Amino acid sequence: MNRMRMLLIAMSGLLLTMGLVTVFLFQTHPAREDEEVMPTFYQDIIEVDNPDSLDVLVNKNYRLPADYEPSDLVFLDVPLYNKDENNEANYLRKEAAQALKELFEAANDEKGYELIARSGYRSYETQVMLYDRYVKEDGVEVADTYSARPGHSEHQTGLTIDITSDSVHGGLTETFGETDEGKWIADNAHRFGFIVRYPEDRVDETGYQYEPWHLRYVGVETATSIYRDQLILEDYVLNVMKQTSFLWD
Repeated sequence: MNRMRMLLIAMSGLLLTMGLVTVFLFQTHPAREDEEVMPTFYQDIIEVDNPDSLDVLVNKNYRLPADYEPSDLVFLDVPLYNKDENNEANYLRKEAAQALKELFEAANDEKGYELIARSGYRSYETQVMLYDRYVKEDGVEVADTYSARPGHSEHQTGLTIDITSDSVHGGLTETFGETDEGKWIADNAHRFGFIVRYPEDRVDETGYQYEPWHLRYVGVETATSIYRDQLILEDYVLNVMKQTSFLWD
């Protein structure tokens, strides 16, 4: 009887110890490995020091200097929504402009698709005007889902272009992604150095609504890596480049 009592006491002590260890581990490691940590937008903002880089990260936490303007902007040699040479939206940086021309030509040669460039470079001052207007119309919370605050717009880099087609009546709409042209763009833009910057399944991470029309030029190698591994630019710049930085340090 004494042996049985001693055994029960020993087992109770073991179970109590295991319980305490479990509680300790839970308290010190409360998050599961598969839990995602969503970014906090427009807090701890960093001003980029490489605005001319093809892979510069511009988003709700990384901004361009207010006075930044690319020095190599050129007028686009592709079908335009508005053909006015005084319209800054008809300009891109030289390398991106050439790549866009090749992209449009391939879409036409391979599939007969006729794409239209609608909005390229956008100055800081223009973004101030647009964002303020959207806030007045829809409020800050809604405006932030589809418009960048001044300094946080990729269009200011001169590497971003909004494209469209007659199949969506020249509009910038999510339905573009459902068209033959939009599907071809999603599958082929990387061949020419472009990525669809705000994909449908990464809204929580980019902070922007799905924009199948919004293309960002990053160069063929980077675009191919992002497309192949189903990344967004944040993944590539903050993770892939960081992990391989020793190659050029």
